[in-house]
Amino acid sequence: MSSSNSERIRTALRAIKDSNVDAVDYSVRTMENGQVVSTTQRIFNGTAPMITNSMKPTDRELFLENGLPNIPFLKEFLKQEGRLHNQQVIKIFSMATKVLRKEPNLLCISAPVTICGDIHGQYYDLLTLFEMCGDPIDTSYLFLGDYVDRGFFSMECLLLLYSYKVTYPGTFFLLRGNHECKHLTEYFTFKRECLHKYDYRVYDAACESFNALPLATILNSKIFCCHGGISPELNTPEDVNRLNRFREPPTRGLMCDLLWSDPIEDYDCGTDDDPAFLLNRVRGCSFAYTFRGVSQFLRRNNLLCVIRAHEAQSSGYRMYKKSVDRRFPTLFTIFSAPNYLDTYRNRGAVLKYSQKSMNIKEFSSSPHPYWLPNFMDVFTWSLPFVGEKVTDVLLSVLNICTEEELLEEELLEEASLLDDELFHNF
Repeated sequence: MSSSNSERIRTALRAIKDSNVDAVDYSVRTMENGQVVSTTQRIFNGTAPMITNSMKPTDRELFLENGLPNIPFLKEFLKQEGRLHNQQVIKIFSMATKVLRKEPNLLCISAPVTICGDIHGQYYDLLTLFEMCGDPIDTSYLFLGDYVDRGFFSMECLLLLYSYKVTYPGTFFLLRGNHECKHLTEYFTFKRECLHKYDYRVYDAACESFNALPLATILNSKIFCCHGGISPELNTPEDVNRLNRFREPPTRGLMCDLLWSDPIEDYDCGTDDDPAFLLNRVRGCSFAYTFRGVSQFLRRNNLLCVIRAHEAQSSGYRMYKKSVDRRFPTLFTIFSAPNYLDTYRNRGAVLKYSQKSMNIKEFSSSPHPYWLPNFMDVFTWSLPFVGEKVTDVLLSVLNICTEEELLEEELLEEASLLDDELFHNF
């Protein structure tokens, strides 16, 4: 049956080929304004060609004479979706790891500083953040973690942030988020992105750098900052310095809670009769802390508030219930990834803290290059569609000729084969 169908398809194709149909040049297109253009040539010659994977920078271009990254070059090169050599990426990651290892688990820094929340691989929004808040050459920054996963440009974010860290180690600070670990990056997108753009050695170097990231910060001796929040095991901020942070985060304990805990959903309705901590059933690990739990921690350590990230907010930030004695918000959440996952339509925000004031600045998402899910190429992504359309084409080919025409063509072909056979036998 399949052999018969194949013969019928070949017969139909010959009939199409022999028909008088004008040839069409599909490489030529007429625009709406009547302009005729060729699809094999660039229409806008004034625009610089896109950087390709083969156009990788030399060490002389990427690194300054002092060995530090050439940040203006790197920032623009990554913006154009350029790729570095594997060894260049590993060098930047190794430099950052070396600097981060020297820092304590608990950083102590002073204002003024700009505090930023989750970035999640949104490189083009990260560039907007720096444009809005100031170049790190004269602006101090504290990032609260979650630089990778979810977005499609985690490698670019990490390269730029680490380059700033090694260039301005005393004013540019990076904390660890719950996504800076092997477990989550294997499950979400960072490992896949890393292997798509580079290789396993680069991924291993990135994971090694994650283990070196500090866990928390005391700001101006008044504010406790971390990615997730407080813990039942956190009596004083100094407890953080007793941890061994150079490892994968455990599934329970203080280190886990600093990265994973959340405020309870009805935090602002909390009273002094509530338990300080509840199991965090939303995350499936760690704890959810209440207004009472945070208030006790602040009073015990003479602190003003807790600033954390870890949760998307429609405005990019949230201020929680004020303390009874100081009438100041006990808790802030800062989220710096606008239009999270390209679906949330949320704003991004940062908190600018000076000696006398706190100001929150919001910003919207920026356009970015489009990637197919899971970094698929267009051919892999379109295979199911192509298969369906090829089937439709074959059915259409069979329907071009009537049954009588196909039968006539088959009889003519059989007669021709018979004549050839008789001729050879003769």
